[in-house]
Amino acid sequence: MKTDIEIAREAHLEPIEKVAAQVNIPLDQLELHGNYIAKVPYKLIDEEKIAKSNLILVTAITPTKAGIGKTTVSIGLALGLSKIGKKAVLALREPSLGPCFGMKGGAAGGGYAQVLPMDKINLHFTGDFHAITSAHNMISALLDNYIYQHQEEGFGMKEILWKRVLDVNDRALRYIVTGLGPKTNGVTLESGFDITPASEIMAILCLSKDEDDLRRRIENILLGITLEGKPFTVKDMGVAGAITVLLRDAINPNLVQTTENTPAFVHGGPFANIAHGCNTVIATKTAMSFGDYVITEAGFGADLGAEKFYDIKCRKSGLSPKLTVLVATTQGLKMHGGVPQDGIKLPNAEGLIEGFKNMDKHIQNLQSFGQTVVVCFNRYAFDTDEEMEIVRKHCAELGVGFAINNAFCEGGSGAVELAELVVKTIAEKPSPALTFAYNDEDSIEEKVEKVATKVYGAKKVIFMAAAKKKLQRIKDLGLESYPVCIAKTQYSFSDDQKKYGVPTGFDFTIRDFVINTGSEMIVAIAGEIMRMPGLPKSPQAERIDIVNGEIEGLS
Repeated sequence: MKTDIEIAREAHLEPIEKVAAQVNIPLDQLELHGNYIAKVPYKLIDEEKIAKSNLILVTAITPTKAGIGKTTVSIGLALGLSKIGKKAVLALREPSLGPCFGMKGGAAGGGYAQVLPMDKINLHFTGDFHAITSAHNMISALLDNYIYQHQEEGFGMKEILWKRVLDVNDRALRYIVTGLGPKTNGVTLESGFDITPASEIMAILCLSKDEDDLRRRIENILLGITLEGKPFTVKDMGVAGAITVLLRDAINPNLVQTTENTPAFVHGGPFANIAHGCNTVIATKTAMSFGDYVITEAGFGADLGAEKFYDIKCRKSGLSPKLTVLVATTQGLKMHGGVPQDGIKLPNAEGLIEGFKNMDKHIQNLQSFGQTVVVCFNRYAFDTDEEMEIVRKHCAELGVGFAINNAFCEGGSGAVELAELVVKTIAEKPSPALTFAYNDEDSIEEKVEKVATKVYGAKKVIFMAAAKKKLQRIKDLGLESYPVCIAKTQYSFSDDQKKYGVPTGFDFTIRDFVINTGSEMIVAIAGEIMRMPGLPKSPQAERIDIVNGEIEGLS
């Protein structure tokens, strides 16, 4: 089979105006970025149309290192729905350069189920990530300058909570010292870098409802604590307007198309292991304003992405999916069934069946949120009919819908079974109102404990000294009504990435908290999770090149 980029190059792309016209997006409102990309004003959001649209969430079992294929399934489902005559629109996240040049590769789908132009989407796209990076680091520079310029007046910071960001995996920048050298270089301070998808600016952009809300949230960002013990915010520096200016274009969602010319909004890109893992509320609502069926995804396994989608994004936006699709693969099931990594592509019915425990736990979790669930089997070339039938039979015993997705190889035709199942299930048994994992009035400790025990299966939560100190500050600042965003490994329900399957009776350790008063959430750091990833021994960058004028190696 051809590579992803070969398929992308050979695909017929329609002018973006024609793609927009399919779903009646006003052409005079498009801000063109070349022939095949456009920004769409968020002011076209129509709440009345949103109420009539069917939102579908795609999530997954706990993934392998290579992933489960949620994006490919999401795109495939949109293709399949279009194939059976439904007006479908995608709403996905933007890829990060970190994994693109690191280990995981790009995030524009795969095979014959991609969003295009995949090279531009995977690289600089419309500059949204650069705008977010610039806005975040502009705040850092302005804060350092404020401290430098006002130090003779007695101003100083007892603690600085705002770091820097970069959309590159660079472990050497996790902890740094700034302002070294002569006094004119500024005040010497400890700092560090997170990756851009972990930036609070990213979360703010993804949760803002409009430009005014964006500015309000930026003003509220907590930068640190002064020598007098008072919170110091962006509003105190008087620069929220300047930061909003940097994000004015980035707030509008990006319209592209699939390999079969289905409209797709690709906007925002927080990771789900270190952030909340969902595309922008604005893009989702714009898609729902123009599509009868809107497919979106939440990052990594359902214990991370789906939980945060419901408890953060839906809680704050009022959105509620009609259905959740849980993606599974034989590789993922076998890995969680105890099969060694080098054997998960080989037939192994025993390991497959043992891995059902992981899938069943995710199904139970999703149902606990009030969601109607269907399982999508994401097919690979090495999968056997016998093993697929084992999974189908198991889902039937659970009373859960099941369909095979083969969009990677066949495009929309390979996702018709899934599309028909989704339409039928929504018509017959749409999800009722969401049930959240915790209540707004719960304390932050209670919120973390409820997610850890109910969703992850932990026995108890241990809060380390730094975390306890932050909990007191959260209480003092009156922020306990915020939802929690738990940053943990994506490879296990627990905080130990080596505990596959469904670990039980484990202690779940919260090392620290990050207070996000702009995005209005509390980030709990669990275990050894890092907000700035590192590169593997052989990064994907070694295989990316320009050959005869064409980009190679993107996937």
